Amino acid sequence: MARVLFFLLLVVCQPAAAFCFDAAGAKYHIDPLLLKAIARGESSLNPYAININRDKRTGRALSEDYGLMQVNSTHIPELIRDGVITQKSDLLTRPCLNVQIGTRILASHFQVCGISWNCLGSYNAGFRKDRHETRESYANRIYAIYKRILKQEKGIVI
Repeated sequence: MARVLFFLLLVVCQPAAAFCFDAAGAKYHIDPLLLKAIARGESSLNPYAININRDKRTGRALSEDYGLMQVNSTHIPELIRDGVITQKSDLLTRPCLNVQIGTRILASHFQVCGISWNCLGSYNAGFRKDRHETRESYANRIYAIYKRILKQEKGIVI
């Protein structure tokens, strides 16, 4: 019985996950497979992933990232104020909402710096000028994942 339930969860959850990326992509005009590539790169598609960002010199915790899209804790006050979430645990317990929020953040970055791979890198590394190489490295990693997903899911080779 447990195996059957596990199998059903796998079968049912896969299309639901695809729907989450499709819905967010449609709302913000971003390729759903690019969003999936970001989620794979950020959390390995783990909706419960948490990462603690630490100061490299002191080891002190600076912020945390949550869920599929690894939404940074710096966004939580605004998300609560805007009524998007009621508490930070929503970022872990509502994976489709996490994808929507991550996509909203990415779309807002594209509005600031234009649609480019370097701007996509700001999703991870922010906008500071001294983080250009970090943005490029992140963008290259996501691009490689995106190419694999395009080939696997659409048969497209770029």
